[in-house]
Amino acid sequence: MERYKKENKKKRPENTLANIIVNVFTDNPFRAYNNGQIGAMLGIRDKVSKSEILKILEELRNAGELLEVKKGKYMLNIEQSENFKRKKKTITGTVDLKSTGKAYVEPDEGGDDIYIASNNVNHALHEDHVKVLLFPKRRQHKIEGQIVEILKRRKTNYVGVLQLNKNFGFVISDNRSMPYDIFIPQASLKKGKNGEKVLVKIIDWPEHSNNPFGEIEEVLGKPGNNDVEMKSILANYAFPLSFPKRIEREAEKISLKIDKELLAQRKDLRDVWTITIDPFDAKDFDDALSLRHLADNRWEVGVHIADVSHYVQSGSLLDKEAYKRGTSIYLVDRVIPMLPEKLSNGVCSLRPDEDKLTFSVIFEMNEKAEVLGVWYGKTIIRSNRRFNYQEVQEIIEQGKGEFYKEILRLNGFAQIMRKIRFKNGSINFNQPEVRFKLDEKGKPVETYVKEQKEANHLVEEFMLLANKYVALFIGKPYGHKKPKTFVYRVHNEPNPEKLNTFMQFLNKLGYSLSLQSHEALADSYNKLFSAIKGKGEENMIETIAIRTMSKAYYSTDNIGHYGLAFPFYTHFTSPIRRYPDLVVHRLLERYLEGKHSVNKESYEEICKYTSEMERRAVNAERDSIKYKQVEFLLDKVGKTFDGLISGVSKWGLFVELVKSKSEGLIRYDKLKGDYYYLDEDNYQIIGKNYGNKYRLGDQVKILVKNVNLEKQQLDFEII
Repeated sequence: MERYKKENKKKRPENTLANIIVNVFTDNPFRAYNNGQIGAMLGIRDKVSKSEILKILEELRNAGELLEVKKGKYMLNIEQSENFKRKKKTITGTVDLKSTGKAYVEPDEGGDDIYIASNNVNHALHEDHVKVLLFPKRRQHKIEGQIVEILKRRKTNYVGVLQLNKNFGFVISDNRSMPYDIFIPQASLKKGKNGEKVLVKIIDWPEHSNNPFGEIEEVLGKPGNNDVEMKSILANYAFPLSFPKRIEREAEKISLKIDKELLAQRKDLRDVWTITIDPFDAKDFDDALSLRHLADNRWEVGVHIADVSHYVQSGSLLDKEAYKRGTSIYLVDRVIPMLPEKLSNGVCSLRPDEDKLTFSVIFEMNEKAEVLGVWYGKTIIRSNRRFNYQEVQEIIEQGKGEFYKEILRLNGFAQIMRKIRFKNGSINFNQPEVRFKLDEKGKPVETYVKEQKEANHLVEEFMLLANKYVALFIGKPYGHKKPKTFVYRVHNEPNPEKLNTFMQFLNKLGYSLSLQSHEALADSYNKLFSAIKGKGEENMIETIAIRTMSKAYYSTDNIGHYGLAFPFYTHFTSPIRRYPDLVVHRLLERYLEGKHSVNKESYEEICKYTSEMERRAVNAERDSIKYKQVEFLLDKVGKTFDGLISGVSKWGLFVELVKSKSEGLIRYDKLKGDYYYLDEDNYQIIGKNYGNKYRLGDQVKILVKNVNLEKQQLDFEII
């Protein structure tokens, strides 16, 4: 067998000039220099010294510290440089992988994102938790680095379209943040057919392979079929498509009967006027409101929540399945519930004229909507009527209808509370909710924007009030008692850097924010949202405003809720569809019974996991809306619509359609009659020959030029 001798490296030169030269390369690890350039940087110009520099460069190359990338040009050998290794710094963070293969890593400890060139990503995927080696910062350049270790692979399952070759296949992922096709050996194809949508799992990624290796876990069906596409979205976020049979069997065992012994342990409110208010197509009614007039212009308002914790015992199969799911998912055409239908639409649904077990927060209020007293406890109720939002809105607007006096009284309280909440610094985020009317095959035949009216605000204000007071009860105990471990819904202050960037963006558009105090900032946010309503920049500004804000999440450490301006806040009101609410019910019951505090660390783990599952559910819901927005225009190529310019970029103008809120691109080369250049500072483009301008917010009429459902892309043309 032929043997290869390892090349003997010479010892690096050890003198002051050599050390200075090594430091120059270490501080600029991606640049190549010749001896003349090094001499100029060090202020050396005589020939003798330049010759000495060249000699040192060659010695450093021979020692392995430098690489000769061109004749006479040298670059730092990062892997061999001891000097670089001594100076190296690592951070950990989360990967934001782009479709081009490059990435950014968001550091765990905050600060600027780290840029990762595609050749330094080292098999990391989107949202992986990684360790990054930071490169020495180059002057006026972004911070760069190299991913050196994948600490936790965030996702191994992907949905995509299978492309078959003779003895193998590739899956082209639907996920835009997955720039690599997944190689599937013949043995792992599992009867998948060419062009079908499949769920694939990455099982290996050989070091020198450009593509990960995978195996097909499930064949979903043909692209374009509504059921296949919705299942693809769920599978992409690893949500289960159905309940295991053992879970369904456990749910079926639950009895609807309420025995007398249980009834005796609860406050009986069946004779108190009570209603539910929900969307017209809702199947689960998990919250109810009651009203009773007391003496001396005082009122009793009850917020009653389905007592899910009575039926779903901690540690049961139902509980473990609910925790695994974390939340219900609301796609355009279906709900994937956290709990089986027997619970969510049956035993725990507060249907009218049925006795139901509830967990209640009952407020005593005066006519100014001031809270005079609060009671917390287990109850039994009997709803008098199931209302939908439209019915309640008509009663509010017309001042008449069934139970109109009670509804108008509740609405009066809600309007007062809402006004006070905004005065105290609550921010009125109100992004439009796009809704669809679907035919029997799930195809969208009509699209509209759901409006939030007084009926919605009525329910919202009392749910907020109950959530706030439950958190206050546990988090701010009377006397000098230490607060017990609890699950809070928290929202931090905005990131100062993002807020500053947002303010500069607003100033260019003629808007402003006040930073004098939290109340002043909240007030200016609310005025801004009113000012941009109906304008082309509305969606963009509201989206950026929300991104400027921190994300709300669950935590055992209470830092308050910035967006609501509540020092104490939790989620108590939806245990049918949110696992943290179920945990809050259990903890509230435990502490009402005077039991000791639970272990903080284990509940913090619950908070982290359910926050992550909530984020996944939100993304899945957005994906289903985006898909339906594009599908709605599939048969409308060649038709015209009113739109508003919602974005200006180097690729073209983004236009949002007024009715459907669908957003498409108009490429600059498709704009007729002139050559346009980008005026990035003023969010506009200007015609070079005739000076025509298209600016963010302008109204335009567009022609639908092309619809790509597979890539979910829309191409428009201005008429």
